[in-house]
Amino acid sequence: MAQKTTLPNGIRIVSKSLPHVRSVSMGVWVDVGARDESNEQSGLSHFIEHMIFKGTSRRSAYQIAKEFDAIGGHTNAFTSMENTCYHARVMDTHLDTMVDILSDIFLNSVFDPQEVERERPVILQEIGMVEDTPEEYVHVLNGYNFWGDHPLGRSILGSRENILNFSAPTIKEFFHRFYHPDQIVISVAGNVEHDRIVDMVGPAFGNIHNGDPLPKRTAPIVRPKNQTRKRSLEQVHVCLATPGLAVTDPGRFAFSLMSTILGGNMSSRLFQEIREKRGLAYSVYSYMLSHVDSGMFGVYAGVGAQNVRQTIDLIVQGMQHLCKAPVTAEELRDAKEYTKGNLYLADESADNQMVRLAQNELHFKHYVPIEKVVKNLEAVSAEEIQALAQRLFKPEQTSLTLLGPVKEKISLK
Repeated sequence: MAQKTTLPNGIRIVSKSLPHVRSVSMGVWVDVGARDESNEQSGLSHFIEHMIFKGTSRRSAYQIAKEFDAIGGHTNAFTSMENTCYHARVMDTHLDTMVDILSDIFLNSVFDPQEVERERPVILQEIGMVEDTPEEYVHVLNGYNFWGDHPLGRSILGSRENILNFSAPTIKEFFHRFYHPDQIVISVAGNVEHDRIVDMVGPAFGNIHNGDPLPKRTAPIVRPKNQTRKRSLEQVHVCLATPGLAVTDPGRFAFSLMSTILGGNMSSRLFQEIREKRGLAYSVYSYMLSHVDSGMFGVYAGVGAQNVRQTIDLIVQGMQHLCKAPVTAEELRDAKEYTKGNLYLADESADNQMVRLAQNELHFKHYVPIEKVVKNLEAVSAEEIQALAQRLFKPEQTSLTLLGPVKEKISLK
């Protein structure tokens, strides 16, 4: 059973006791991400993610790493468009140490100018690594192509120019301005009791105060385009994107099943048609991006230059087929079982439970039992999926992004 405590300053602590495991997973989540940055600030949230581990008033960067290693713990962080998370997982016997370190790095990081200079080239290398990985970089290009100048269209990593210009005071000011108690959720799952977590975390995090109001998020106006970025590669990397659904949209269950049926697993329509029957691609899949006020549905494929046009046509045909006819009873049943299986298998992990707790709190303000999710999935009909496809899969709403040795001018028909 999930439990929740709200500290007087607004910080929410959510937990779920899993007495059958020997580990505890903890995440400090902040409801701030790349979309909350201005153009000049783009990349700051991700830079802060790196700097959090680079020293506090009590520990050096080496001491932070050494203390986690000494207890066999796993720690990391990530930045998304709308959230930043600092998390760790340890054996339950090392809970005190994990809480102490995570609290310290979040509350007492010094953002030392020397450490900023050391980390700057690391982030520049990370940007270069993404650009050198075409199956990742095409999604960066696709985001800009689909979302345009809206913050959702920018890379989470920021631009090289910004990374070169960020100073320690700039980073520190952004951290203290945006990381408000109202934006913070502490999520814990594992072999631990809720009251113990509150007693450990409350005194430290209860002293944070709210600052200035945060900038209001604005929903994007999607103006999809075609874009080709020629590059000398073995493959052309293809992304088609259409509007999707917001993370709390009531149609999200049909959205998930539609994606699974079209390109979400090995028995999906696109995988079978493009890879298994025709041998055009090794990797082909559909995916969903959902934000608080908008979303994207996408299809990716990596193909030889001579097969780009055919592959695009097959993807478009697959999307149109969903619009023209309801999915079969067998497809719908299998998609539901596949999704339910993924949910229940993931739920056996303390890390995944910690993530679900935090995301439920951030998006719905309460815990959503997995049984309720499954019930909503079971209620989805073939007609609901068809209606959703008709709503989303319109030519004027679809963008096309190509990266690689494109030999001819290619656009959506």
